[in-house]
Formats: sequence, structure tokens, C-alpha cells
Amino acid sequence: MTSSLRRWAPWAALAVVLAVALVIGSRPAGGPTTSADRVRHIAAELRCPTCRSQSALESDAEVSRAMRAEIQRRVDAGETDAEIRAYFVSKFGKDILLRPEGRGVSALVWILPVVALVAAIAGLVVAFRRWRPRDVTVSDDDRRLVEDALHGGAT
Repeated sequence: MTSSLRRWAPWAALAVVLAVALVIGSRPAGGPTTSADRVRHIAAELRCPTCRSQSALESDAEVSRAMRAEIQRRVDAGETDAEIRAYFVSKFGKDILLRPEGRGVSALVWILPVVALVAAIAGLVVAFRRWRPRDVTVSDDDRRLVEDALHGGAT
């Protein structure tokens, strides 16, 4: 293995591990199985319009109770999760979603942290490469000093 390949192999392995972790982490989990699970799941993704700091699932506000009842009604009617979320977005606007959509300008919320992490790692690599001493020559006197220090001898 060449020295260049030896130097970059750990970085390549790190990139592969990071990519695999991102793929695994971004896969959706198995969806809710019962209608009550679906209602809780959808309500947890919607913001309480009056509380703003809680989801419709966590809030005890009257509007959140009405939202949960409407979600239950729509689940029982056979609507998909996406259709139910779209209904609430049409009624309250995109701010009702606790988790922004992954496309358009909202995709920046998901992409920017990854870009920042990659830029930070690249910056560290560049900084460490610059800090490494280059073309250092070791004199015979330096070698003797090291040998004496290692073997406990005096100079």
C-alpha cells in the first residue's frame, strides 16, 4: 500500500461509515399499526396552534383536542397520513408542521447541518495538514541526544 493510500484509507472508511449511518438513520421506521397509533403519530407531528411550543398530541388546549378528534375521524375514514397532514396544512399553513418537509426551501433545514459537518471536517483536515512539519532534517547531534535520553545516558 502506498503512503498516500495509507494516509487516506481511514478517512475513506470514516466517510463510508458516516454515509451508512445517514442512510440508516434517514429510513422511515415501521409505521404505526393501529388507528390509535396513527392518530398519536400524526398528532405528534402537528403543532398546537395556540400553544406553539407543544404538539397537538401533548397539548391540553381545546383546539388540540379538536385536532386529535379530526385526525381520528379522518383515520377512520381511510385517509392516509399525508392526506391528513395536507388537510391541516391547508387549514393552518405550513407552520402547523413540527417537522418541515424535505423538499424546496425546507430541505435546507435537513441539508445545512450535514453540509456544515462536512465543511468542519474538511477544515480540520486542511488545518492538520498545514500544522504538520515538512522537510525536517535531523542532524547527527539530534540523533545522539535522543539516543542518550532513551538510554538514560548523560550528554
